[in-house]
Amino acid sequence: MNQQDSRKWIGQPLDRVDGPAKVTGQATYAADYRGNSPAAIGFIVEAGIGKGRIVSIDTRAAEASDGVLLVLTHQNAPEQAPFGSHDDAGRFGQSHAVLENENVKYHGAPVAFVVAETLEQARHAAHLVSVRYDQQPGVFDAEAHEDKATKPDSLDGADQADKEVGHFEPAFEKSAVTVEAEYHTPSQHASAMEPHATVAEWSDGKLTVHMAVQIIADARKGFANTLKIEPGDVRIVSPFIGGGFGSKLGIHNEAILAALAARELDRPVRVAQTRRNLFANGPHRTAHRHRLKLGADADGRLQAVSHDSLAVMSRGYPFAEAAGGLTQSSYAAEAIRMSHRIVEANVPKVDSMRAPGEAIGTLVFESAIDELAERCGIDPIEFRLLNEPETEPGSGKSFSTRPLARCLREGAAKFGWQSGVVRPGMKRDGRWLIGHGVAAAIRPNNIEPAGAEASLARDGRLTLSLDMTDIGTGTYTILGQIAAETLGMDTGAVEVRLGDSDFVETCGSGGSFGAGSTGTAVQQACDSIRTDILARAARIDPDWSGVNSADLTIDGDRVSVGDRSLALGDILDAVGGEAFRAKSHIKPGDAHKTMAQYSYGALFAEVGVDADTAEIRLRRLLGVFDAGRILNHKTAHSQLMGGMIFGIGAGLLEESLMDMRYGAFMNRDLAEYHIAVNRDVPRLEVHMLEGFDEHSNPLGSKGIGELGICGTGPAIANAVYDATGHRARKFPIHIEDVLPAVARLTKGNAASR
Repeated sequence: MNQQDSRKWIGQPLDRVDGPAKVTGQATYAADYRGNSPAAIGFIVEAGIGKGRIVSIDTRAAEASDGVLLVLTHQNAPEQAPFGSHDDAGRFGQSHAVLENENVKYHGAPVAFVVAETLEQARHAAHLVSVRYDQQPGVFDAEAHEDKATKPDSLDGADQADKEVGHFEPAFEKSAVTVEAEYHTPSQHASAMEPHATVAEWSDGKLTVHMAVQIIADARKGFANTLKIEPGDVRIVSPFIGGGFGSKLGIHNEAILAALAARELDRPVRVAQTRRNLFANGPHRTAHRHRLKLGADADGRLQAVSHDSLAVMSRGYPFAEAAGGLTQSSYAAEAIRMSHRIVEANVPKVDSMRAPGEAIGTLVFESAIDELAERCGIDPIEFRLLNEPETEPGSGKSFSTRPLARCLREGAAKFGWQSGVVRPGMKRDGRWLIGHGVAAAIRPNNIEPAGAEASLARDGRLTLSLDMTDIGTGTYTILGQIAAETLGMDTGAVEVRLGDSDFVETCGSGGSFGAGSTGTAVQQACDSIRTDILARAARIDPDWSGVNSADLTIDGDRVSVGDRSLALGDILDAVGGEAFRAKSHIKPGDAHKTMAQYSYGALFAEVGVDADTAEIRLRRLLGVFDAGRILNHKTAHSQLMGGMIFGIGAGLLEESLMDMRYGAFMNRDLAEYHIAVNRDVPRLEVHMLEGFDEHSNPLGSKGIGELGICGTGPAIANAVYDATGHRARKFPIHIEDVLPAVARLTKGNAASR
């Protein structure tokens, strides 16, 4: 690398700067925090019914147990704002009150909170709390209560719950080829390596919380609104987060309980939830029923597309996924319709899980597209290319970029796709039935308001300060690369400070918008410093007037442009000040309103299905992706790979099973809630197109974190069909689902011989 190239940091596959701290145990996660005073330990007592009221609660044995300091119930819990109030602050900023009254909202809701000197003492005492209930019939299943379904006031990921472009029914009726099917996607729980944890402490009426949370500014509002204090009296600290996947976007029960108990005891309180706790006291993705209708003319051109979804919504917590959101964005059609309905239910909090809406929407929609392609007698890739839109079908907006066709073509070449109409059961490898499948991945690209603060010291060290969080995505590293390239300096001279509400407010991590939003704010702040340096230098040396700021470099404590060089300290001494400082605040540009912005991908899967047992094994998975300019090839590769593994779980493994008699999730551990492990994941191929979306942000980047999920599940499902003839109507796909198709196929093959 020459000197000029060495300043081009954006895109370089740099190792994560926080890596050494994490692998050596020096990174401080929420539950690791140790303050000046020893923390008491809290444990949640969960409700044993799905709906009803507490008739009596006896805490005497628990309170008399060794080490117990406090037992909170609805009878002695401090005053809080009613749950759901301050709704103008959004679902993360609203009140998250707990132990409000005797009413039980859902199975596992907190009915008591035991605080003791040790975890063992708190857990033991929690089992001594005796609760009697008046159990009432609850609503746990959307389909069983469809007569109570309503249109949600808002959706996460779409402008409106219902939409129709063109006239669907006439277009569908005149279609020469149709697919009409009902699909079911399951409840799922984000299984981040780090369970939710909080350490709360008070001092002089101010609350400091060390916790795992993705959006710090909203958490601050949530605590303030719940506890009836000023946001300025709340400090949130979250420098390291062991995965979030949406489950840590906001605050949850353990956080509020820790804060309440810490104020009562006047000492820090730590709550680290167990894995089992999280299936009731953490958020989840709920089950959906999807009804799809697709119609095409005799030449395979789409005429009509309809996607209707039904799901539950937690009582008092306004969140619904836009499962049909991508229906209006994927392919050209004469008429497109989507609708969403929700049933308020007595279930734990329903909230974002990685790629909310798009993950489950593409899972069923791309499966249906494959089925329609087969019925039209067209290769599934050619069918998708045939129906490429020139503008976004649902809005008529121009696309900022639209390289989906390139992703499909390049992916097909790299995978070795054999074109033609899908004919199940035609490929074998010994006793294994082999299938190949393809699916498109599309995900909205968003930019959110964000700020940044930068300070360049006289020794040439740059410090960035933001309340942004790093949930394992590489934010520390990427922001340092952006700053270093903008100021023409070495990345080793940049310190990135994140995860503290005392720093400048950002959008936080979520929705794949974090890097583009905060990265743009960092670039803007560093641009301001560069301009400031040159303006000050020109005041002490006229030769610096009018120089090209793009040529500025910083080496150690000196700044240079061409053959001109000055010490940063000399500039500061001449004009005053100890450092060059700048703050920035960015917001989405007009192009995010006037253009349709998406990231894209194409996923290709090869599966083997055992002809005797119907066991499904993923043998190959390849993805080609476009996410604009790649900010760090190593972290981007990791994010896409992680998304693909997430998609494997969605297609074949992950589901939270509820006993509908009680509204209780039954498989509340990682022994029975199956996530993809090494044995389930073959060698993954990740290919990234080189791009630059000038309409997205000045960096040219687009969201990448959730993109890999969106096409993986349906590519696997389509491969299973190619192998066996089984069209998945419910997910994940199980052996018992595929076995009848395998039996028919093998019986037919035997008869033909």
